[in-house]
Amino acid sequence: MTVEEKFGQLQQLTWNPDTGPGEGQNEQATVAAAEGRLGSVLNITGAKECNALQRHAVEESRLGIPLIFGLDVIHGYLTTFPVPLAQGASFDPEVVTRDAEVSAREAASWGVHWTFSPMADVSHEPRWGRVAEGNGEDPYLTAQLAAAKVRGYQGEDYSADGRLAACVKHFVGYGFPEGGRDYNTVDISERRLRDVALPPFKAAVDAGVATVMAAFNTVNGVPAHANPHTLTRILHEELGFDGFVVGDYNGVQELIPHGVAADGADAARLALGAGVDMEMVSTTYAEHGKELLEAGRIDPRRLDDAVARILRVKVRLGLFENPYTDEDGQIAEPTAAARRHARETAASCAVLLKNEGRTLPLSKDTPSLAVVGPLGDDTKELHGTWAGPGSRMFPAVSVLEGIEKAAPGAKVTFASGCDVTGSGTGGLAEAVAAVEASDAAVVVVGEKAGHSGEAAVRSDIALPGVQEELIRRVAETGKPFAVVVLAGRPLALSGVAEQAPALLYAWHPGIEGGNAVADLLFGDVAPGGKLPATLPRTVGQTAVYYGHENTGRPYSPDDPYTSKYLDLPHGPLFPFGHGLAYTTFRFSGLELSEKSVSARAVREGRATVMASVTVENTGDRKGDEVAQLYVRDKVASLAQPVRRLRGFERMTLEEGERRTVTFELGASDLGFHTNDPRGELLVEPGEFEIYAGGSSEAELHTTLTLT
Repeated sequence: MTVEEKFGQLQQLTWNPDTGPGEGQNEQATVAAAEGRLGSVLNITGAKECNALQRHAVEESRLGIPLIFGLDVIHGYLTTFPVPLAQGASFDPEVVTRDAEVSAREAASWGVHWTFSPMADVSHEPRWGRVAEGNGEDPYLTAQLAAAKVRGYQGEDYSADGRLAACVKHFVGYGFPEGGRDYNTVDISERRLRDVALPPFKAAVDAGVATVMAAFNTVNGVPAHANPHTLTRILHEELGFDGFVVGDYNGVQELIPHGVAADGADAARLALGAGVDMEMVSTTYAEHGKELLEAGRIDPRRLDDAVARILRVKVRLGLFENPYTDEDGQIAEPTAAARRHARETAASCAVLLKNEGRTLPLSKDTPSLAVVGPLGDDTKELHGTWAGPGSRMFPAVSVLEGIEKAAPGAKVTFASGCDVTGSGTGGLAEAVAAVEASDAAVVVVGEKAGHSGEAAVRSDIALPGVQEELIRRVAETGKPFAVVVLAGRPLALSGVAEQAPALLYAWHPGIEGGNAVADLLFGDVAPGGKLPATLPRTVGQTAVYYGHENTGRPYSPDDPYTSKYLDLPHGPLFPFGHGLAYTTFRFSGLELSEKSVSARAVREGRATVMASVTVENTGDRKGDEVAQLYVRDKVASLAQPVRRLRGFERMTLEEGERRTVTFELGASDLGFHTNDPRGELLVEPGEFEIYAGGSSEAELHTTLTLT
């Protein structure tokens, strides 16, 4: 390969983008492909369109190296599934895998080879809009689901029909921006980097993820695109990743405003040297690479390494044997099976936060129902942020439509009452009148899709507009009602929770959202989702998360000089892992295979401990529960989280049914990293409290001793 051809493989350009800033680079991409100076294009879709561009690379360039086409396939292509944060609420890896399999099949038929998903960023920051793209605040849950999504996209062989190469993002620490502002500074210790931010990426690498995307943020003053510690020493040398690293949109060029690169040449030198193999959209590698190489400012071995990594993924994709997509096989619309999967997924992801007096499930024999709220008849916002092309082609099923189909004998009246945003209250009287004239009501409120996602940061995470006032007025009617929240982030719902007898958090549930919500409201499906992120009482309480470290003065109601707020009750509105069912469950019999074991044996992988607990459905109907196991290291050389999730299993139990589940605890569960940049993992002697139950506030516990 010539030097120009090598740097060409490192270049990705965009094609009439639907995502990200800037304009398309269509003409530039076409010319570069024909000249063998292009490795990839993002945002091009359609089998015919992709094949046309591919022919320039394969049939006109000197070496005929095929292009790889990438796209943000985040939670569906034609069939929109719930946003990833909602999928985190399922606590079920199979749910995540099912989304990825359907998405891959649809996207691949449209010429896409590569998806920029999963997002494995753990975050404690609900103001940050991109919480919608991840699986919540916990590294263990996120790790399990990130690996499951990689397997769903790639299968056993991502060159197979209907598969995509996955790209885990954003490496690393992107979920901890100061002030919750997207792209902002991240300042975390090496220990938190390794124990909180890195585990999901390690899980994705262990699952065989094809590629990794660098993050926009700095970590401790070093931009992720210029960080050899994370991109080379940790990712390649420690984790053994052998795919390629792609920069994020314009991320290499943005080393200049970060203030670490003087110009484009400097940015290219830093990024390539740190470990960014492919440059997305900006063109510093192509423009300055040859002169940098000739001047000795780029190591030729590093250039060859980057090219080899990109070619390796193209080989594994089978692009050299099959560069073109079957144009006759392009899927035209969501299949019945895909819609069924989307409906089942949306129902499994919803979280029943509150249900006083068994307000839910509603009876299908209820003579009249009022559906009120600005999202009650919505068919657009339910798709959520980063929805695929299908969101523009196929309207989502509204909650109103779902209720009408689920209860055909009921008289259903709709009134929006207000807009999602704005201060207008003129429609509230109509909504109240509809409720007063009905036997029961469903109030559908929340955020628009654009209120979460990239660059969608909110300084106030309460319900927008006058939606809370609508709920207050509905409550004053005295009629039984349930509130359904459609959102892409954890919202502060103190006022809503106080007013509403029943509260169902359905997130942005996707194309079949309305049907799924109706399935839950009428009890055709048992609610079983659990919160993947803590719900704060108010935005001023952020960041509030279950896995915090204790201070030297942990909260005490009897001591004013402890860690607390003067104007808020202690603790979150709803904790991580919380979620109710239409039945009740009891946890008992928490037992360990060993009450005492050698810390050295655990650290060296020669010993593990099995923890088992029995879950019983003590109610009067079938239901879903998620058994959750938490660990607390009581005394350690570094202050430890008060609890860490180390196991979970979702199950469906019939009335009176019991099931015993078992979790294995090893070095990664009982150990922690120090601040040593080499990644030192300690497993220390001492006592560990092991908790089991249905949320992070589980009380059933026992003690394990490491000697």
